[in-house]
Amino acid sequence: MIKTVSLLVRKDGSSHGDFMKHWREIHGPLAYACPGVARYVQTEVKSSSFRSDGVDALDVAVDGIAELWFEDQAALDLFSASPATRRLREDGTTFIGRQISFTTEEKLIIPREG
Repeated sequence: MIKTVSLLVRKDGSSHGDFMKHWREIHGPLAYACPGVARYVQTEVKSSSFRSDGVDALDVAVDGIAELWFEDQAALDLFSASPATRRLREDGTTFIGRQISFTTEEKLIIPREG
C-alpha cells in the first residue's frame, strides 16, 4: 500500500473553521472523484504541542492532515495523471497556504485483532 501524507496549513487571513468547512465540503468530494484512490482520510488537528527537551521541533501550526492511499504505484500514477486530480490541486490553492507532503509505503508491524 502506498500512501501520501500531507500536513496542511490554512492560508493567511483564513480561520481554522473556514479552512475545515472548505476542506470537508468542497475539497473532500473532489478527492473522492479522483481515480486510483483506495482510501482518503481527513484528520482535523484540534491541538498540538512541541518538544521542549532541546530538540528542534517543527514550528508550524497545522490545521489538518490528509492521507491518500493507493493499492500500488499504477494506482498512484493513474491518480497523478487524472484531470480530476488537476482540479483537486487547483482547489487546494484556494484555501491551503502551506503543505508538506510525504509519499510512504506502509508495512504492517502489529495487526489489529477483531
